[in-house]
Parts: sequence; C-alpha cells; structure tokens
Amino acid sequence: MITKEKTARTNVGSRHPQLYRALTPVARLADMTALEEGLSPLLIELVKLRASQLNGCAFCLRTHSQDALDKGESPVRLNVLSAWRESEYFDEAERSALALTEYLTLIQDSHRNAGLYEAAAAHLTSGQMSAVTWVVLIINTYNRIAISGAYRVAP
Repeated sequence: MITKEKTARTNVGSRHPQLYRALTPVARLADMTALEEGLSPLLIELVKLRASQLNGCAFCLRTHSQDALDKGESPVRLNVLSAWRESEYFDEAERSALALTEYLTLIQDSHRNAGLYEAAAAHLTSGQMSAVTWVVLIINTYNRIAISGAYRVAP
C-alpha cells in the first residue's frame, strides 16, 4: 500500500503574527459597529457561525458556538441554524442578516444570488447592512486562515 506523506501546513498566524494580530482590533471594531447599529450580540455570533458553517471551518465553529452559548443563545437555535430558512426560530432581521451572510460568503454565486442582498436590504438599515458585511468579511478571513493552516480541532 502506498501512503502519501502529509505535507505540513503553514500556520500563517504563527508565521506572520503581526498580520494575524492586526485583525483583532478590526474584528472588535466590526462587532462594536454592529452593536452600535442595533444588532444583538447573539445575531453577531449567528452571522459568524453561519459563515463558518458554509466555509466548513471547524475551528471557528467551535469558538463561536461557545461564544453564542456564553452570550445566552439557545442550543436549539444553534442546532437549526444551518436550516434557518425551514425554521421559525429566527425573526425577520435575523433572517435578513443570515441571507446577507450567505450572499457574501458564497461570493462565487453572488451574481446568481443577488436576490439575497435585496431580501436582506428589505429588513435591515443601510448601517446594519454595512455592519453585517464587515462582520462577515472578518469571519471569512479568520475561516480562511484556520482552514488553510489546518488548525487542529480536538476535544
């Protein structure tokens, strides 16, 4: 049996820590801006979780699931998040933010899914649209760092 030797992944956060650390204040500012625009702390975590689900980032899913629970999110809502459209657990603003999250995260499909943006804009202010966009941009960056570096996610 031929086995392929596993190539070690470069952890870009460790290799260039100054760049990785530079993301932290931007992430905090994005969260603060979202709060100032009237988005709840729970919704901010749901946005981060939904993007991380779409990207398949186990590291960020573990982190933000716990963050959401610590902020008071219900386990039931977390369990149905990936099927948010089929549930009645999310209000219009949350559904709009989740639609925008999908639109921005699945950027390769953005032209085909332009309706997601318009649907989100029907229930969010322009400030909220901008704030959600920044939260999504940041979590997608963190997802890509963790995935490209094959961050370990062990119990």
